Parts: sequence; structure tokens; C-alpha cells
Amino acid sequence: MRGTVIRIIGIDPGLRRTGWGVVDSDGSRLSYVASGLVTAPADCELAYRLRELFEGIASVIASFKPQEAAIEETFVNDNARSTLKLGQARGMALLAPAMGGLIVAEYPPNLIKKSVTGAGHAEKRQIQAMIGYLLPKARFESADEADALAIAICHANHRQTRVKVAMAIRQ
Repeated sequence: MRGTVIRIIGIDPGLRRTGWGVVDSDGSRLSYVASGLVTAPADCELAYRLRELFEGIASVIASFKPQEAAIEETFVNDNARSTLKLGQARGMALLAPAMGGLIVAEYPPNLIKKSVTGAGHAEKRQIQAMIGYLLPKARFESADEADALAIAICHANHRQTRVKVAMAIRQ
């Protein structure tokens, strides 16, 4: 069933590189719009790197005008310091679309992988191959961009439930 086209931005947060991918969803049909990276210089102080990420994501949102955003949930690794910094980058990835008035959803990494490949523990190359299959016009140069597109696809597949919950909370 075809309906209204919804533009979705998927964001794969990282402190040095944040991948983003924009897709249009029309029922079960998906179309690639754009993808890229927001980068922050590694030699800058943390606060300025976070500002770069926020402003970069906000600029992408202003350019492509998505209605909804999806972000990967943080996974906790052995290095608490790295996890904390990733969480701060993720905060910028959540804040930018929220400030733009978008509906924002979060998904765990295993659900994202399963939504795209059918397996919750898929490898990067499997994700990239499926992105090429699901979005044949997609042109991405990094795993971060492919991951962001996978996040957007995951949201397109699960958005009905998430949007209803988000709309109820926002009101």
C-alpha cells in the first residue's frame, strides 16, 4: 500500500565521524536520497568537536528536511571513557533532530542489523551488500554511511509503532 512519502534520516553517531543517510519511505518502497559524514578534527577540544557534530547534523537536516530521525543506541564496551565520549556524541545526534522538531527514534544495533540483513550479528560487509541491494542508487564511501542508511531502513520498517509512541509522548 502506498501513501505519504516520509523522509527519514539515519544517524550513526561517532566522535570523529558521524555517518548520516537519508531515505524516502513510501509504504514498503524505499528510495535513497543522500548520505555522508560529519567529521570533527581529532585535535580539537571535546566541546568543539561536539559543536562540530551538532552543527553538521543540523545542517544536513536543514538541507534535506527529513520528518523523522533514527539513531543507533549506544553499546557499552570495555573502555568506560570511550563509551562516555560516544554517549556525548550520541547526545548531539539526538539533540540536533529534536531541536529541528523531528520525531526521533532509537534502535539497538542488533535490531538494525536484523532489519537489513535478517541476522542480528551481521558483519559490516554484509550490511553494505544489503544496502546496495535495498537501495540500488545508494553511493556511500564509508561503513559509517552504510550504517546510517541501515538505521534509516530499520526505522522505515519499524516506524509505525515508534511514531505512535513518540507522538503520544510529545503531546
